[in-house]
Amino acid sequence: MSAFRPVEDLGTHEVLNQPPPFEDYDAFASDRALTDAVARAGGAAHRERLSRFGREVGSAAMIEAGVLANRHAPVLETHDRFGRRIDEVQFHPAYHRLMALGLDNGVAGAAWDGTAAGHVLHAALAFTLGQVDAGTGCPMTMTYAAVPALMAEPEIAAAWVPRITASRYDASVRPAAEKVGVTIGMAMTEKQGGSDVRANTTRAEAVDAARDWFRLTGHKWFCSAPMCDAFLTLAYTERGLTCFLLPRWLPDGTRNAGFRVMRLKDKLGDRSNASSEVEYDGALAERLGPEGRGVATIIRMVQHTRLDCVVGSAANMRAALAQALWHAAHRSAFQKRLVDQPAMATVLADLAVESEAATALAFRLAQAFDADDPLTRLLTPIAKYWVCKRAPGFVYEAMEAHGGAGYVETGPMPRLFRQSPLNAIWEGSGNVIALDVLRAMSREPEGVNALRAFLEDARGRHAAYDAALDGIDFTAQPEHRARHFVERAAMLAEAATLIAGEAPAAEAFVRLRFEEPAQAYGASSAAIDTAAIIERAMPAQ
Repeated sequence: MSAFRPVEDLGTHEVLNQPPPFEDYDAFASDRALTDAVARAGGAAHRERLSRFGREVGSAAMIEAGVLANRHAPVLETHDRFGRRIDEVQFHPAYHRLMALGLDNGVAGAAWDGTAAGHVLHAALAFTLGQVDAGTGCPMTMTYAAVPALMAEPEIAAAWVPRITASRYDASVRPAAEKVGVTIGMAMTEKQGGSDVRANTTRAEAVDAARDWFRLTGHKWFCSAPMCDAFLTLAYTERGLTCFLLPRWLPDGTRNAGFRVMRLKDKLGDRSNASSEVEYDGALAERLGPEGRGVATIIRMVQHTRLDCVVGSAANMRAALAQALWHAAHRSAFQKRLVDQPAMATVLADLAVESEAATALAFRLAQAFDADDPLTRLLTPIAKYWVCKRAPGFVYEAMEAHGGAGYVETGPMPRLFRQSPLNAIWEGSGNVIALDVLRAMSREPEGVNALRAFLEDARGRHAAYDAALDGIDFTAQPEHRARHFVERAAMLAEAATLIAGEAPAAEAFVRLRFEEPAQAYGASSAAIDTAAIIERAMPAQ
């Protein structure tokens, strides 16, 4: 008889005390904070549509697609095998599955096709899908947000907007007129200017005055999703900085040969999405909006992409929270489930309260977009600054709840963590956003009045909230105080949204953010029912 035992008899690889796979669940309906926020924002009629979508998003197949699309990064092919310039990006099939899931279900088109509460529906679809993969959300967001800018030229809008509202994903590389659906990108940033787009050097020379076609020459430091069918971009004409729509294919069916993708960016996160540097070597583009009014034209797009920054960061936070809750509910240490350990429960409850506040604020903002409410002018940058800024610290705490397992690339947390800083940088980093708030306060009194009324509506139900509201100054602020003002206004806005909606988390949020001293996650209060908060936030399969 052999002295060696078969490895299967040794018992060293029996897997114990590990959570089951977090998959095959309804990513919409299992999130009570999300379903409540959508209903309060006017989207209750979309519940069944969103639940069907949530079941697709939460399926094991789509969760795996998110993993694969990030594991297999896009690849740039500048030339075909015959030596012809093509400037095409190749993606893993999982990327296309995710794009089709989102666009076919209306992520880009639902806000503009006449659907009631369309921006709320758009936000809910983006929020749900973003938890499986955030990178594919970038081209969908830009396509959604391009519509208001395209409206600056009715003839251009008539050609392009129906292709957006068709809500179809068409990955084929051919002229837009031959496609069932399109995507729209954006290229503003140049290396010498960054957020200071007036420092751009790209030039535009008119070639067809009758149809307002120009040749663009210059370099764009960031062009996200370079396989889009057209791009909103900025260049200087003789009359000043102007917005243009630059198509990849020209009306005669030929490639826009002057549009050249130089390289793809090697980014910290957002790896499923291709971000690139491009050169315009006489690239042809149509003028969009008046000459010299490029910033005013493209800001219509930026206002909507900033909404999606808020939605995306809130989704990032919810994804991290759901993973932490799932892990803590199914793993034990020291003879007790992690979720039942008082210290861990306090951290998880605090995270759950903040996640619900971020979600509620994102959908209150989407509701304001549906109503064309002047509140959007100030609330958009305020929410963008705060929710996006809070995401990295939030995701880190959720990662730590997993212990060492949270730091391993085969799990979901590293990808969520790498993604978490993006939205705080994209579409204006912290200082840019805070200063934008100050400018809006000085120039747009109707926005200030709308914000003040919104916050005042929540007065009288929580003394700590009332005291914090009394302490904020809506008059002109010096630049060095910009961040302080925006942070206080953002927390008040989150509280006001929860209070007005009679959300279960309202009292806990007020206590944890206005009564407790500033500290890391895990603030304690005898009045906080951590078990009830965790139960509400716990995802269910």
